[in-house]
Amino acid sequence: MTCVRKPSCLQRLVTTIMSEETNPAAGVNKAFLKSKRGLLKVAEIVTLLVAFVCFAAAPRLTHITATVLEAVITALLLLLYLLNLHKRLTLFSWPLVDVFNSVFAAVYFLILSIVAMTTYNVTATLVGGVFGLAVTALMTADGYVLYQNISLNQPRRPADGGDDK
Repeated sequence: MTCVRKPSCLQRLVTTIMSEETNPAAGVNKAFLKSKRGLLKVAEIVTLLVAFVCFAAAPRLTHITATVLEAVITALLLLLYLLNLHKRLTLFSWPLVDVFNSVFAAVYFLILSIVAMTTYNVTATLVGGVFGLAVTALMTADGYVLYQNISLNQPRRPADGGDDK
């Protein structure tokens, strides 16, 4: 019997993103990955995963949940902007949601990192705390960049990005 392997949804997504030409029907925004915000999001995810590995190497797994949860939230926000879903899902002001997430995560990881670095009993926890401080810096920078771009006193644009006139 022959077995035909069909590409999974994730494989098709990666192929679409990594292809040379952007598919306008899919709405993939490859320019976002090269922007300041896109690079910050990718750096946040990588740093969170490194902190996760460091905390996972410790015998007491006390800080893993926060790093995994924030990595998932940041990855979902990255996909939201990468696939231009923030233009289609207009129920929320996504940049404002992203600012609140960045500010909350920066404060939370500052506290978590200080606690991890002051109460460590294994070097991995100390290193995870240092990477947590790096996450704090990245989240603060992300929140600042987003805050500069948000205009709260102007009406939101329609979902298609066109003008109302």
